[in-house]
Order: sequence, then structure tokens, then C-alpha cells
Amino acid sequence: MKKSSFLKSSFLKTIGIVFAFCVATAIASFAQTFTTLANFGSTGGAEPMAGLIQATNGNLYGTTQVGGATTNGLVGTAFTVTLSGTLTTLHVFGGQQGKHPEAALVQASNGELYGTTSGAQSGPGAMGTVFKMTLSGAATTLHSFDGTDGCNPSNGALVQATNGNLYGTTGACGANGFGTVFEITPSGTLTTLYNFCSQSGCADGGHAYTGLIQATDGNFYGTTQYGGAYSNGTVFEITPSGVTTLYSFCSQSGCQDGLAPSGLIQATNGNFYGTTQEGGANNRGTVFEITPTGALTTLYSFCSQSGCPAGLYPVAGLIQATDGNFYGTTEEGGAKNCGTVFEITPTGALTTLHSFCSQSGSSDGDAPDAGLVQNTNGTLYGTTALGGGATFDGTVFSLSMGLGPFVKTVTTAGKVGSKVIILGNNLAGTTSVAFNGTSATLLKVTASAIETSVPTGATPGTVTVTTASGTLDSNVAFQVLP
Repeated sequence: MKKSSFLKSSFLKTIGIVFAFCVATAIASFAQTFTTLANFGSTGGAEPMAGLIQATNGNLYGTTQVGGATTNGLVGTAFTVTLSGTLTTLHVFGGQQGKHPEAALVQASNGELYGTTSGAQSGPGAMGTVFKMTLSGAATTLHSFDGTDGCNPSNGALVQATNGNLYGTTGACGANGFGTVFEITPSGTLTTLYNFCSQSGCADGGHAYTGLIQATDGNFYGTTQYGGAYSNGTVFEITPSGVTTLYSFCSQSGCQDGLAPSGLIQATNGNFYGTTQEGGANNRGTVFEITPTGALTTLYSFCSQSGCPAGLYPVAGLIQATDGNFYGTTEEGGAKNCGTVFEITPTGALTTLHSFCSQSGSSDGDAPDAGLVQNTNGTLYGTTALGGGATFDGTVFSLSMGLGPFVKTVTTAGKVGSKVIILGNNLAGTTSVAFNGTSATLLKVTASAIETSVPTGATPGTVTVTTASGTLDSNVAFQVLP
């Protein structure tokens, strides 16, 4: 049985304990170095279920689904953490702002952070909200769901599309009770685009808890954890004309293709990759690849070895790092049955990089429910929902694989003349930026971000930043839109 739920009352802490910080470095193997950066405490936030993001000020931002002692209860927080491990609570949720933020934040091109709350308690904001927040923590509620437009927004982050608006999903309610796809402007105007289970037998799926991605073809793709031909979840594409089911899980005998899929990413080869939380050859989850036309390949079934040293129940999706390999987490399994961080090649060779609870008192964390993020310094960062210090309220950790620095564009596509923010480290001495060889104008340069615009004549390809110490390339090719 998986651990992930804020209803696990044995782990919820109501005592007032201030943050405790520690730096605990595990034994390095090859080029690997695992470091616990910070521990949570229930008065300042607890049980981070969402991944981290890198913001323009160079810090990491995230949310905790509980914690934050207020008159509204332990309803969750937003926090920031420096790369050296200084953790600060920025905002405590509650009231009409909603409760229990379970999804990662996203920084839009206007510099604001956007996110959702699941609204898992009664009262104002009970069905969930969409909010925006400044980097200093001033939050504004943009939309409160009322059931007709969906409820319980997914634990997948919002995505800012090439048109500047944000897109997401709700896990329930809507016209058919199985959730929705929605669009919301940065100022808060929400439009319901689709109601799941609109097709006979719920062939289009339902309960899209893992959010959306916008692919290089401009369309949105996602997963549902219910519905499809076998009622065990789908991979879908959504266009202005509606939803197309690309794949229905459990189409193979014994659900060897998996069930209950997590979120998707689009890799550099154009195909999509993801995980299923259960199913597979051992009913403990899988890693899969699927083409844009719906051809699915199971790359790995968890618990293939005695004792499940590679982990089991990968409840979060994957990232593709700059070495071309994929990285993810499992909630359980590993050497101590507290979850793992793993690496998997595009052909399916999996390596366990870290087993949690390897350190005394689980000081390195337990139950990594969220996915990872690769910072532009090359290092991987993540959170655990449990473990850490005395309060056992979760951690922030880093894992260095010896990968080099790079730059990252906040949006990966845009028209000529549109503003683009480029994230990086040690950028203060930047002398030039080029889009696939075409020089762009430097509008603003700081140590951690560059503001520029897509130059006339630019073509799709790598964004290159030239600094005093050398050149840095973008991890993803930038798409120039017509």
C-alpha cells in the first residue's frame, strides 16, 4: 500500500517546531553526491508532495501540502530554498485562497509564480483554487472552482502555453464528475475546455490528476488514471476539436503495460515518456515510452529483482537530463523500503542512484512522492514527503551526477519579437545570446537570469549564451513560431 496521502494522520504533526536544518552528505559513488539540504517542520510546512522549480532569482521554489500553523489548520505553505539549503516559508494558505497545494509551481513569462490548491477541506476554496504569487510570497487567488467547472485541481503543475495562457486539469467534478481541462489567463479568466467521460463508457478517460504538457506540435498531452477501454487510465491528446485517446492501459494480459499513469514529458527524440504507479510484470509500476501516434513500449517493470532494490510505486513522472538519460523517484522500495532515486536510459537500463532511509533516523528522507528538477548548474534537486529531522516532515535534497552547467529558457517556443527569459548560473558577465546562431538583444542581465527577445531571422534550435568564462547551451531546442 502506497504511503502518499495527507490523511496518514500518524505522520501529521501539530506541535510547534521551528525549522531544523542540516547538511548530511551520503557516500559518493562514482560522480554521485547526495546531500540533504533542508528539513521541514510542521509550523513552517510539512510533507512536500510537489517538485521544485528554479526561479529567475536563482532560488528553488515549492509547496508543502500541510503545515503552517494558522487558525485555518495545517493547510499548506509555499517556500523557497537556496542552493546552499536556507529554507524560508513565504506563504501560508487558508480561507478563500484554498488549502493543500499539491502541485508544483510554475514561473510564467511575466515573472509571477502560478499554482493550484486541491481544496481538500470544507469552507471557502474547498473545491480548489488557482493562485498567483510573487517571488516574495504575496499571493492572490485568481479562481475558485465551484464544481461545475471542476474541482480538486491535479497534482501536476500548470503549463504556460505559447499563447501566454496557463492550462491545467481538475481531477473531479465538471459536467460528468470525472474532471476537466481548463485554460486560465494570467489575470484569472478561466475557460473549461473539456469535460472528461464525455464519451460512451468513459473511453476518453477520467480523473486527470497529473496535469498537461504542450508538445512541439502545439497540442496538449496528458494522462488519466481512470477510464479508457479497460478503465485503468489513458494517454490522451487534446486539440481544439476535443480529446483523442492515444492509449488505454491494461490492454495487455495482467496489466503488464501498467495502470494508473503519472505525468508525461516529451523527450528530445519527440516521443513521450512516463511512469505508471502500478501494473507491469510485477504489479509495482513501470516506465514507458509512447509515440505521438500511440505506440507504447514498456521500458522497465519495477520490482524485477528480489527485495525491489530499484524501488516500487513511481508516483511521479520523469525528467530528461542533459546527459540524455531519464531520472525519477519511487515512493517505496529500495534498500530500506523508503523509496529511491533512479536513472534509466532511453533503452530501459535502470540504475538505482540512492535508497532513502540509508542514514540514521531517516535523516536523508523517506517517500519521495515528487519528481526531480535539474538546475542549470547541472545538479538534480527534489523533495521527500517524510523523513528528515526530528519532526519527520520531509526534506529538500540534491543529487550531483557530475553533469555540467547549461541554460534553460522559461518558455521553449515563441514568435519573433516575443520576450524570452533564460535561466542560468553566473550569468552576470554575459556578452551575447544567439538563437540557433542568430544574435539577439540583451534586454536585462543578472547573475541568474537573462531577458531577451526572439530575433528576426531566428530558426528553431539551441539557444547559446556567451559569458566571460565560456559558452552555455540550452537543454531544449527553442521553437520559433510563425
